[in-house]
Amino acid sequence: MDRRREFENPCPHLKTLSLRRSRGLYNQDQHSSEPTVSDSRGRVVRSLGMAQTLLRPEQVDDLVAQYGRGATLVELASVFGVNRRTVATHLTRREVTISRGRFDPSRIHEAADLYLSGLTLVEVGVKVGAGHQAVRRALASHGVVIRPGGRCGSRITASTAVGG
Repeated sequence: MDRRREFENPCPHLKTLSLRRSRGLYNQDQHSSEPTVSDSRGRVVRSLGMAQTLLRPEQVDDLVAQYGRGATLVELASVFGVNRRTVATHLTRREVTISRGRFDPSRIHEAADLYLSGLTLVEVGVKVGAGHQAVRRALASHGVVIRPGGRCGSRITASTAVGG
């Protein structure tokens, strides 16, 4: 009797088991010899990829003060060793309004020239130090026609789009 056919098309469970075994998941020598860590909830199954950084209330006070003096979310995240979204969350909890990309109005003509030369809003934002949405709002308020879809839109000359 030919048993080969019975095992040619294994069920999904058997495929998973075979794949895990071939990757060495079930080898005893690869498991840690250290005792397992447990707490009041039970045994810890895995460790986190990145340790969580908790800020003390004094640090959050300092974070809010630095933001008030003009520091950006990215700068504060770097200083305090947390994610940018964590900084934003702390500011929101303290009811601080988060500004969405500061745009210096004195650089409007520079931004318009860069945008009309073919750069995208993101690229212009990087060059003038503001967010792409802030650049979009500033350019639109000064009469620059925003291209649909970034670079794919039509090219517009500076003389027709920007008024003195």
